[in-house]
Amino acid sequence: MTTRFTFPSRRKLVATAAFSLAVSLATLAPTLSWAQAAWPNKPVRIVVPYAPGGANDILARVVAEKLAPVLGQPVLVDNKPGAGAVVGSDFVAKAAPDGYTLLMAASGPMVFNPVLVAKMPFNPLTDLAPISMVGSFPLILAVNEASPAKNFKDLVALSKANADKTNYSYPSASFQLIMELVKAKSGLKALNVPYQGSAPSINAVLTQEVQMTLIDSGPIAALVKSGKLRALAVTSEQRLASYGQVPTLKEQGIDLAVNLWSGLLAPAGTPEPILKRLQEEVARIMALPDVAERMAKLDIRPLGTSSAELGKTMASEIQLWTQVAKDNNIKAQ
Repeated sequence: MTTRFTFPSRRKLVATAAFSLAVSLATLAPTLSWAQAAWPNKPVRIVVPYAPGGANDILARVVAEKLAPVLGQPVLVDNKPGAGAVVGSDFVAKAAPDGYTLLMAASGPMVFNPVLVAKMPFNPLTDLAPISMVGSFPLILAVNEASPAKNFKDLVALSKANADKTNYSYPSASFQLIMELVKAKSGLKALNVPYQGSAPSINAVLTQEVQMTLIDSGPIAALVKSGKLRALAVTSEQRLASYGQVPTLKEQGIDLAVNLWSGLLAPAGTPEPILKRLQEEVARIMALPDVAERMAKLDIRPLGTSSAELGKTMASEIQLWTQVAKDNNIKAQ
């Protein structure tokens, strides 16, 4: 039997080589496509997992406004509220990691929800890539104008003398965790009474249904200024400009400073050069004098941290609030 060997023509050799090259490039495409596309070459979207108007939304719009000119593309703010900020956050966690879908997340969905929500559809530490913290804002501990407590020490003493009659209101479970930590550090005695949102929580103090509330500074500013509520402490490291007469917890002998915060994140797997560019721009934006002025009026401290710092903060705070929940028998639901 004769075996005949045939050699491919030059045309076939070229075609085979071209096919092999195409296969190799296709294999590399996921890692090269971002560089070839010269990001950004289309609008960038910042998802806010809350309704318009809150601190998180304001921060997103400030960043979008300042970011668009330097990127040369529109930067859109897309509000996707629902399920305690889980809906919008999960949307970004599952988005393409190409730098075109970002998340302006508050500490609620990033560090409190993993403790308080039994079935989280995403893991903030593995499904999202941190870019930078953008701003932080403290909470205010306030009482009714008729309260005999003139300062935090008075409040602690009164609560110990009337432990079974002292209650506090709060607008969400994350505030409960913070208040339980305040109680543990200070010796304050008070039972928790949950309300659905800031307005009902504040109204409970105004009508003296409860003796105190823990709330963010914005919603009660006018009530404190008018004298209807008395602010006894701020939870930040330093006093607030708009609450200059109100001392911090630390000034009153309580070794505790707690702030809520907002940060910019992207889907996990977003190319490092894109994350780095965004981190640098956020740091620049939040250091601008006009931005600092706008933030001061809202009692927001502008931040521009490294990606590593945001990631470290998220991990450490999840650990902290997990322990606080365990200590107070607060179950995920």
